[in-house]
Amino acid sequence: MEETIGVTSAAHIPTQRGEALLDTAVRYAEERHWDIFPGTWLESAEGAERCSCGDPVCAAPGAHPAREDWATQATGSATVARRLWQKHPKASILLPTGRTFDAIDVPETAGFLALARMERMELTLGPVTCTPDRRMQFFVLPGAAAKVPDLVRKLGWPPVAIDLTTLGEGSYVAAPPTRFGAFGAVQWACRPTAANRWLPDAEEIISPLAYACGREARR
Repeated sequence: MEETIGVTSAAHIPTQRGEALLDTAVRYAEERHWDIFPGTWLESAEGAERCSCGDPVCAAPGAHPAREDWATQATGSATVARRLWQKHPKASILLPTGRTFDAIDVPETAGFLALARMERMELTLGPVTCTPDRRMQFFVLPGAAAKVPDLVRKLGWPPVAIDLTTLGEGSYVAAPPTRFGAFGAVQWACRPTAANRWLPDAEEIISPLAYACGREARR
């Protein structure tokens, strides 16, 4: 059974439930040419799972960078990825933004509303993740972080007021099947396929995203 919810068609990546994190990480590098890097992982301690960072109240247990210099560790090489995950087989899979893609981050309820609207409009979508903290991240071409705030304001919305943010250079997203402790795993709302290998520009999808976020903010 796949770690995918809600939407879309057949994919090359992953049948991830039960699949080794190493295999999935390598496939992201090989099939999507995404840069990847290993993050923290979950460890059993006193009958519970805790983040390898050692913080008992970690906000993202098992799903954040393990090193301050994570950006220099990120690699697009499947060979290097295999070596990194062989060293830490339980490490989460993290993808730096601002390289092969940026990500537009919105509340889950607004994200699903926007997805339905985009499908009716027959817009081209890239991969979309759904996180355990009820956020959705829409993958778009790099450069979105610089222009999305102005695009949203031109549509009549203050980005902060509608809880719409963009992740670019210096940020990252967690990739399926990374787990956030007991909160659950990251899943694909729109999984990577051959059809969405070419990502949309932020301008192509920002209108339905801003509309959906604005509608949710008014509730």
